[in-house]
Amino acid sequence: MAEHLIVTTTLDTPGAAHALAAAVVEARLAACVQILPVTSVYRWHGAIQSDPEWRLECKTSADRLDALLAELRARHSYEEPELIATPIVAGSPGYLDWVIAETR
Repeated sequence: MAEHLIVTTTLDTPGAAHALAAAVVEARLAACVQILPVTSVYRWHGAIQSDPEWRLECKTSADRLDALLAELRARHSYEEPELIATPIVAGSPGYLDWVIAETR
């Protein structure tokens, strides 16, 4: 597994997105969380849905992944939240060192 990851999830309101982002940064489960407005189109319970959502991109270290996923699940309001971890295969060494330092 890569040493650094981006963990993505989505929430239904900007307030929920900001609260969750602050909670995982405060707990040192993520060094930084970016919040982006998106529109999601998906099938749920047999029907096509289209909803505004707020995507959280949580930058974290691999050894914090399990704790971060557990916190996201515990605080999430969705029945089945999107929780996807994507490896960071390269980046600015200083930034990646900062991600590790801030998740300690």
